[in-house]
Amino acid sequence: MNSKRKLLLLISFALSLTLIKHHFQIKKHLQRINLCWDHEAKEPRLSDWFNPKKRPDVITTTDWLAPVIWEETYNRQVLEKYYKRLNITIGLVVWATGKFTRQNLEQFIQSANKYFMTGYKVIFYILMEDFSRLPPIELGPLRTFKLLYMFKGKMWENFNVLHMKNLNMYIVQHIEREVDFLFSMSINQIFRGSFGVETLGKSVAQLHAWWYFESVKNFPYERRYKSAAFIPFGKGDFYYHSAIFGGTPHEVLTLIEEYQKGVIHDTENELSSTYECHLNKYFFINKPTKLLSPEYNWDPIFRAPPQIKHVKIAWQSTGI
Repeated sequence: MNSKRKLLLLISFALSLTLIKHHFQIKKHLQRINLCWDHEAKEPRLSDWFNPKKRPDVITTTDWLAPVIWEETYNRQVLEKYYKRLNITIGLVVWATGKFTRQNLEQFIQSANKYFMTGYKVIFYILMEDFSRLPPIELGPLRTFKLLYMFKGKMWENFNVLHMKNLNMYIVQHIEREVDFLFSMSINQIFRGSFGVETLGKSVAQLHAWWYFESVKNFPYERRYKSAAFIPFGKGDFYYHSAIFGGTPHEVLTLIEEYQKGVIHDTENELSSTYECHLNKYFFINKPTKLLSPEYNWDPIFRAPPQIKHVKIAWQSTGI
C-alpha cells in the first residue's frame, strides 16, 4: 500500500514539474509575441522615417521641430508597417458647391481615387447643394463616398463661412467616429502623384506655392490690428494655403471653431478678413505638427524650380 502511495506521489510530482515547465515555456513565448507586437505597433520615431539631410536645398524642419515633407526626405515603407497594423481610415472632404462643374468634381475624385492613400480605407465626403450635379463615380477597393447636403446660412455669410459651419456640424454628427485622420481640400485640384501616409499627422498645414520662395515681410497676412486674423509686421513663419489642411478630426474641429470665433469677432468690429488669413493666424498661434511642401500643391502656371522634384497635386488656380 505504501509503495503504491509513493508511486502515485512520484507521478504527481513529475506531472507537476512538467506542467510548471510547460507554463514557463508558454509564458516566455507569449512575452516574445508581446515584445514583437509592441515593436511593430509602436509609432516610429521621426528619425526612423524622416531624413532632413536628404534635401539641403530647402527648409525641411521648422523652428518648432516639425517636419516639412519633401520628396526624398521620407521613408514611406516604415510608416506603412505602422499604419497597416492600426487599420486606419482616412477621410477626405471636398466642397462641390458654387461655380464648380461636374467635370471639376469628376477629375478630382478620379485622380484622388488613384493617388490618395492607396491601400487604405478612404471615405470621400462630398458636400453639395444640388445632388443632381453629381457625376458618375467609380471607386476602387477600400473606397467609399458619402454625399453631405450643404445647408445655407445667413445672407452675410460667404461660402467659406458656410463650408466651415457645415463641416463642423458633420464632424460632430458622425465623421469624428468614422475616420482616424481627415483632410479638407478645394475642388480645383488634380492629384498627379502619390499622396501617402507621410502626410498624416495631428495637425497638417500646406505651404503656399506662390509664397514659399518669398520673404516673410511680403506675405499677405491680415495687417489690420482690430481683426482676429491680425499678424504684425515682422512676425510669421510661413504662408499656408487654404486649399489643403488636415489632421485628426479633433484638431480639424478645433481649427474650424477658432475660425468661426474669428469671423464673429471681425463681424462685430465691422471687418471682413479672408478665410486664408484666419487660417494663417491659427497656424501662427497653434503650430502645425507637420507641413507639406509646395510639391503637394503646386500651381502649374509657374515653371517648377529645381526644388520641386515631384508634384503630388496640381492646383487649378484659373478657370474656377
